[in-house]
Amino acid sequence: MASSASMTLFEDIFEVTALNPEKKIFDRVNRVAATGTTFECDLLLDVNSEIYKIQEHERITLVLASTLSLDGSPDDHDSYAGPSNEPSLADNYEYVMHGRVFDVIYQKDGVVAIHASFGGLLMRLTGDQRHLSAVQPDMRLYILIKKDY
Repeated sequence: MASSASMTLFEDIFEVTALNPEKKIFDRVNRVAATGTTFECDLLLDVNSEIYKIQEHERITLVLASTLSLDGSPDDHDSYAGPSNEPSLADNYEYVMHGRVFDVIYQKDGVVAIHASFGGLLMRLTGDQRHLSAVQPDMRLYILIKKDY
């Protein structure tokens, strides 16, 4: 069995610093601004607020993963097989989305900004490229979130 590290591209605990920092644009979407506690990455993430409620100053664990299979086997990102009775990485999280990296911008001083879309809900993750090097342009991935109580 593969370790969870082999399927995990990035993981950190984030503290939510603001909800809708620019202004609320869509009724059912909150834009979450957060800062990573370990790697000090900055996160902007759109979340369906009807499905998953996040408040300012809450701490969330965020994982980017290439597969949900516990054995690390690659997922078929081109089709949907429906719910399975097999245990998966998603069982340990409260909110899971599937998406694609659409832009990676390398900035000065080794900083990288990763932009991904999860069915139109956007993410921008900015931080030291040493911690984000496993995330590549045009990659399909999962984002998994749970509150860190």
